[in-house]
Amino acid sequence: MTAAHNLMAAGLRLGYRDLVVIDGLDLTIPPGRLTAIVGANACGKSTLLRAMSRLLKPQAGQVLLDGRPVRRIPPKELARTLGLLPQSPIAPDGITVADLVGRGRNPHRRALSRWSRRDDEAVAAALEATRTLDLADRTVDQLSGGQRQRVWMAMALAQETDLLLLDEPTTFLDVAHQIEILDLLVELNRDRGTTVVMVLHDLNLAARYADHLVAIADGRVHSAGSPADVLTPATVRAVFGIDSQVIADPISGRPLMLPIGRHHPRPD
Repeated sequence: MTAAHNLMAAGLRLGYRDLVVIDGLDLTIPPGRLTAIVGANACGKSTLLRAMSRLLKPQAGQVLLDGRPVRRIPPKELARTLGLLPQSPIAPDGITVADLVGRGRNPHRRALSRWSRRDDEAVAAALEATRTLDLADRTVDQLSGGQRQRVWMAMALAQETDLLLLDEPTTFLDVAHQIEILDLLVELNRDRGTTVVMVLHDLNLAARYADHLVAIADGRVHSAGSPADVLTPATVRAVFGIDSQVIADPISGRPLMLPIGRHHPRPD
């Protein structure tokens, strides 16, 4: 089992030059749980993940990992604890899948150290888990969008961190591969105790797979808690601006949101 770490944001203000995206945000990530962050487009979900992984410097407030500001943690030390799969990662030209996934091992290796059996095992396990082993010798630029997404996921898994931040990990994936990736994250959380934080657009997948939901609106946390507490018609209206009906998912028993469009009759 991995170690449990406390990750939190306090009074965050985030933005780009004069554009403020997040303002006065407080958030605590439950350790050892699977958290999904949801919200409308451009509400700051990706910006929040960038700040929590130290890629973006806050304009105010701070992100704390085990009580330490992440900006004061040495990069390699942080990378051994916290991994990030960004929304649109870019691979070097001509790099093979095996080499890209192998880069996930960099935080665990000392300067000039040799590649170890443990590194081989971690890369092989990550390729196997994401069903990309047969792609190992191909270059990343030869792959489809869905294949690339699974390869980037493999690199994140090879990093073997206790905390994993994923920005829309199901992007470009068909339904079967979306479920496969989300099932994999549940298993990673259950079997290793990895704390997983993921941004998802699909509210129903978020409610089905996450232990903890965080809804972002107007640059702050609108609501946070169990899927049953967060995914309500009132929250959907406040966060997404649409009417909905929420019923019990017949598969999982979790809340299932049914959007009501302009041309659909309202339920009695």
